Amino acid sequence: MITRNLQAISQRIKNACTKAGRNPHEVKILLATKTVAVDRIQLALQAGYTLIAENKVQELSHKYTALQQFHPTHHFIGHLQTNKIKDLLRYNIACIQSIDRFDLACKLHQRLQAQERTMDILIQVNTSAEESKFGVAPERTIDLVQQISNLTSLKIKGLMTIGLLSADREQARPCFRLLKQLQQQIRVVNMPNVSMSELSMGMSADLDIAIEEGATIVRIGTAVFGERNYPDSYYWNESATIQ
Repeated sequence: MITRNLQAISQRIKNACTKAGRNPHEVKILLATKTVAVDRIQLALQAGYTLIAENKVQELSHKYTALQQFHPTHHFIGHLQTNKIKDLLRYNIACIQSIDRFDLACKLHQRLQAQERTMDILIQVNTSAEESKFGVAPERTIDLVQQISNLTSLKIKGLMTIGLLSADREQARPCFRLLKQLQQQIRVVNMPNVSMSELSMGMSADLDIAIEEGATIVRIGTAVFGERNYPDSYYWNESATIQ
């Protein structure tokens, strides 16, 4: 079932890219593995889909060792509290997609400097202006990127957003379009440590629209692993307890 779902997602991406006049190789599938059992994640890894992400440091720690034989590339996509940075850096994380405030970036930078490491990051933007979501406000994004660009251990690779969640998928399009506009505006400034090559946007329901608007990473969970019986706050609130 999981392998078949992955094949279906790959086809959806190809179709969306064809419609948008894009190369499917420009779009990466990031498997959102929150609440997914290790054995089911292993099936996806065995099928060759090795880019995975967790939302919670605690859950990452539970699964990390069991998945290492498949050599996955780990991203972190959840809201990150400053007191969790030390724990997160115990693991080989390739990119943190949810940097949304300067104090968090500074503390991450300090830890990385002490370890003589660098880290790829994305800046999370709250493009839907929903209070339930984390992320910097769109009008403050360029200033935040400017500030963080001076922290030499952090390599800003692009932007991330969670589009407006609605039964009408088109409601998410303005969110994705706004993120693309911000990417283009930031590129013009030409800051150090900023490449703006990645736009992480679009999930199972709206990935087609996100690709049309320029997504380079789509975060897929439900369409591969099935529905989850958890509230939105579980995914976005790092302090929530894993049951």
